[in-house]
Amino acid sequence: MVVGAFPMAKLLYLGIRQVSKPLANRIKEAARRSEFFKTYICLPPAQLYHWVEMRTKMRIMGFRGTVIKPLNEEAAAELGAELLGEATIFIVGGSCLVLEYWRHQAQQRRKEEEQRAAWTAMRDEVGHLALALEALQAQVQEAPPQGALEELQAQMREVRTQLRAQDPPSTSRAASTSKE
Repeated sequence: MVVGAFPMAKLLYLGIRQVSKPLANRIKEAARRSEFFKTYICLPPAQLYHWVEMRTKMRIMGFRGTVIKPLNEEAAAELGAELLGEATIFIVGGSCLVLEYWRHQAQQRRKEEEQRAAWTAMRDEVGHLALALEALQAQVQEAPPQGALEELQAQMREVRTQLRAQDPPSTSRAASTSKE
């Protein structure tokens, strides 16, 4: 089934990123309304961003040492709120990326551990089989050779024939009379 193959974690991360956009918009609105937020959180990064941007543009155009005027408070608050919203989206996206990386690494470690455990189990099994093989080889070496067994069988046949030859006919007669 296709749904089972789709990683649920990626869907969750995508949902979080989609939720982060309205969150960023709410933060922007709060930054525009709150004086504390505007003064201490939005204005300093906005002024710094404006200063770096203008300094870079001036240097590219060849103007060195030009004094850069700071943004007015309203424009700086707007720029700071935009920067804060974009930073929020970037941080959420980066966090999702880091979490996905950690999850993937944990999955890789788990696979490696499983492979290592399987490899160790196979190595132990091979060791047990090698010990069993050595024991069987020792038993085979301790057993008399096939020729010796045949010699013993031949000797037993000779002994039987000698015993039959030495068997007196009276025992055979007594056995036949008892049957009648």
